[in-house]
Amino acid sequence: MKTLIDFMKKNFKIIAALLVLCVALWSFFPKSSNNDEKDKLLLELLAFVLQKGHYDPKNIDDNFSKSVYKEYIEALDPAKRFFLASDIEEFKKYELEIDDQINNKDLTFFNLTYNRLMERMQESKSFYKDLLAKPFNYDENETFDTDYEKMPYANSISALKDRWRKQIKLGTLSSLTDKLKLEEDKAKADANYKAKSYADLEKETRESSEKSLDDYFSFVKDLNREDWFAIFVNSIAEGFDPHTNYFAPEDKDKFDLSISGTLEGIGARLQKKNDFTEITELISGGPAWRDKQLEPGDVIMKVAQGAAEPVDVVGMRLDDVVKKIKGKKGTEVRLTVKKVDGSIKVISIIRDVVEIEETYAKSSVVEKDGKRYGIIHLPKFYIDFENKDRRDAAKDVALEIERLKKENIDGLVMDLRDNGGGSLRTVVDIAGLFIDKGPVVQVKSAGKEQEVLADTDSRVQWDGPLVLMINNFSASASEILAAAMQDYGRGVVIGSKQSYGKGTVQNVIDLNQLVRNSSVGDLGAVKTTTQKFYRINGGSTQLKGVSSDVSIPDRYSYIEIGERDMPNAMAWDKIAPADYKTSTYKTAIQAAIENSKKRVAASKQFQLIDQNAKWLSKRKDELVYSLNLQQFKKEQDQLENESKRYKSINDYKTNYVYKSLPYELAQIEKDSILKEKRNRWHEQLQKDAYMEEALNVLSDLNNVSGTKPVVNVKKKEKAIKS
Repeated sequence: MKTLIDFMKKNFKIIAALLVLCVALWSFFPKSSNNDEKDKLLLELLAFVLQKGHYDPKNIDDNFSKSVYKEYIEALDPAKRFFLASDIEEFKKYELEIDDQINNKDLTFFNLTYNRLMERMQESKSFYKDLLAKPFNYDENETFDTDYEKMPYANSISALKDRWRKQIKLGTLSSLTDKLKLEEDKAKADANYKAKSYADLEKETRESSEKSLDDYFSFVKDLNREDWFAIFVNSIAEGFDPHTNYFAPEDKDKFDLSISGTLEGIGARLQKKNDFTEITELISGGPAWRDKQLEPGDVIMKVAQGAAEPVDVVGMRLDDVVKKIKGKKGTEVRLTVKKVDGSIKVISIIRDVVEIEETYAKSSVVEKDGKRYGIIHLPKFYIDFENKDRRDAAKDVALEIERLKKENIDGLVMDLRDNGGGSLRTVVDIAGLFIDKGPVVQVKSAGKEQEVLADTDSRVQWDGPLVLMINNFSASASEILAAAMQDYGRGVVIGSKQSYGKGTVQNVIDLNQLVRNSSVGDLGAVKTTTQKFYRINGGSTQLKGVSSDVSIPDRYSYIEIGERDMPNAMAWDKIAPADYKTSTYKTAIQAAIENSKKRVAASKQFQLIDQNAKWLSKRKDELVYSLNLQQFKKEQDQLENESKRYKSINDYKTNYVYKSLPYELAQIEKDSILKEKRNRWHEQLQKDAYMEEALNVLSDLNNVSGTKPVVNVKKKEKAIKS
């Protein structure tokens, strides 16, 4: 998720203090290019920076050692297909000694695990070659449990080889089932089509699997000791919290703090979950977003370049998966993904540049029961710190509100769904568009009093009915805006049960700035959590996020998604509230909330979505697959039939007509691409039951007298600095 980088830029005191101390400590560090010397220096720097600069530093003790040990071993071998139980028994001797080795710059544990992993990987190369040399027997009644977390380590080489057999067999079985179905469909469509034989298809799946594994080990061969040491260092960093990370030199160069640039590739954000790469967000306007097939929660199993054979990316480093997915504009990438419902699907996407216009605020107008309502979709809180003349979210939202007011709207929806955050200064300015003046958010650094960031401009851009839409992927700055409007009683927050729950601020510290007169090479950087932000009522958005006033079922209702699902996530806490008063609008809001809850409970569409969410939650826990061809096909057919019950969710359509504003209609006449984008957006809104309910809430707010809010605060708060 995006960090609040405008506030990060202000934390020079922390960095300056570290610089002074580190220069004193390491000015005379011995000049050496030896890997061990560089690694020892990196351990010393990392421990120092995290303990002195982290918001809530942890004691590097036995408990910390135990946590790092678990994360590191899982990161090295998440699918448990390399290490033996005897290896783990040997490693376990160091489970409570990692803290001592960090403090003493001792590399014994890392060297042991690294050398053993290289040995086991070399051994495993022969496994798959032997296994794929002859056909699998798909008539056997055997199963494979893919719950790697609970799976024990193999206790012998023969047991490990059998695990490889089952893993590979499951992959080829899935591919064979797809190929057989494809041939069957072709034969049905064309009576003259000569279908490929079973033997040919079975052979193709083994050849494809072998090439995929060849490519995987080719990637592994390209990794050097420094890459593996970065995994160890990251296990230490992430032991503090999930947003504290180490960036190796190559990763540091790619880390982009800007939130105003363009995005290339397919337009999707990925994260590593155990052995798998998961889609966490689709970037508005990108190829994947336009294609409408990929969804957050999908797991990428294989990646293919155009018509080439797909490469298995299970177990591959996230960075390497990204390299395979990225490519030149206009080229094709085919992703084999496991959907949230457990089905396997091949999705073809043509790579493109995500146009920056689609990351900007956009608006539409719609009529309901003789009233006109405005919708502003805000994908992120963008700003360009280097050039204040460029667009920023606060200016754009203010402009869209003025344009909507000219259309005589009677209510406004701020759509913050999938908004991963961005500029803190921008969110304060946007909140100020809806209130007279007053505090918006509180920020606290370790050992310091909280700072209240407030809107001091008494001008109110929109004082009418307001609804804010959030979902599980609304994070960081978007949570601040929703929380502030909720605390003031200024608007109704509807959507997922709660938002993402990221209530922390990070700083990036270049480790090379902390050392001089050293020739060990580039040391990389550390991104560490230095602050937390809080609602004006004193509660943190960390972990708990923002709870919707009206919680509406969605497909993730019963699946843990968000900060609460992250290991070592920082805890929720509370500080003193800021000085503020709620709006007189609160009575109208409460009535609208109660009406909305009744509608949602009675809605057939939302009932079906809730049933689907429960089914998806159940499916997510079903991790045992049959390796018998007929049984596997039967299970997949059953899965497909069950999922058909929920197909009508996507067929839902309202009667509302969404329109672009006059200024944009003039642009659309000259720009066919913009026309297509807006038509697509309006088509999505027409099928959006959540937006329909947002309009219902606005309608309720309009039907209650005294809907103009009046917000008073006891005193003028400190304004945020530019």
